[in-house]
Amino acid sequence: MNLHPAQRLALAWLGLALGCLGFVWLLAPVLMPFVTASVLAYALAPAVERLTRRRWPRLLSVIVVELIALALVTGVLLLIVPILSRELPLLREQIPLLAARINESVVPLLRGWGIQVSLDIASVKAFVVKYLNANVDDSLATLISSARIGGSFVLALLGNLVLLPVVLFYLLLDWPRLIAWLRELVPLRQQDRVQGFLSECDEVLGQYLRGQMLVMAVLAAYYTVALALAGFDLALPIGVFTGLGIFVPYLGFGLGALLATLAALLQFANLYGLMAVLLIYGIGQLLESFVLTPRLVGERIGLHPIAVIFALLAFGHLFGFVGVLIALPAGALTLVALRRARVAYLASPLYLR
Repeated sequence: MNLHPAQRLALAWLGLALGCLGFVWLLAPVLMPFVTASVLAYALAPAVERLTRRRWPRLLSVIVVELIALALVTGVLLLIVPILSRELPLLREQIPLLAARINESVVPLLRGWGIQVSLDIASVKAFVVKYLNANVDDSLATLISSARIGGSFVLALLGNLVLLPVVLFYLLLDWPRLIAWLRELVPLRQQDRVQGFLSECDEVLGQYLRGQMLVMAVLAAYYTVALALAGFDLALPIGVFTGLGIFVPYLGFGLGALLATLAALLQFANLYGLMAVLLIYGIGQLLESFVLTPRLVGERIGLHPIAVIFALLAFGHLFGFVGVLIALPAGALTLVALRRARVAYLASPLYLR
């Protein structure tokens, strides 16, 4: 079958793209720190370039930018510390009382409906003593035991945590040379076209990052204010953690809702706290799903809200946690490629005939 040179080139690029996807799918666990570092390097490279244009040495610029980024990430992670330090002692005290209250009020109601259940309060107390005890030696022993059982997982996790900043450092340090090397691989006749495509992708991804940061800021403010108005003592750390966690769709919202539910059970010990959490997080999810993400993120990158949901589910299913992180940026790049393919098809003899 005789193919037009443009068709052969398109098939070659398609085969290369499919090969890259297969490579990523097969080596997803190994590639996770490298893919994450590449995404972070793309996001942080403009800050490094801005400092170098002000006559900062590139090595110093990379170190300063990476340290600031690591400090921000560490600060976000430390938001959960006051929540745990406040709630764990309360959990040890309140869970047996809560179980007794459920056994006294809910269990008779369920039995009236023919559902025979009962809570063993002694077992609940034993569970609390075993798993929520503040004894450091017991906690350390449990951690060591877990490391022995799943040693490879623990080692892989620690290795990724160490490897990620190292890979990020070298990517930021060699970013201009890496980009120049990739450009040299493009055939001379295709450089203008590829450069235009990459420029459009860069613009789309920049719009995505700015839109996502707006969503995170709005939701962090919303959850903090709403929880504070509802009377939650831990409104600030829970609200900020939930808002910033939205960067990882579903996971951030779920963790924030879980922490708020625990805070409600321990602070109010009645239905008011649970109803407040249900109302606040229900409105927040509707606000994010139907207003903020489609308008500030979806429209900025040109993706329909249904396409946004599909990209999250599809990339998450194919590539796991890394797929969730890169779902919308990868969807934006796919959209740019499809736009250009559509224009090329409409101008091709295949369509005109």
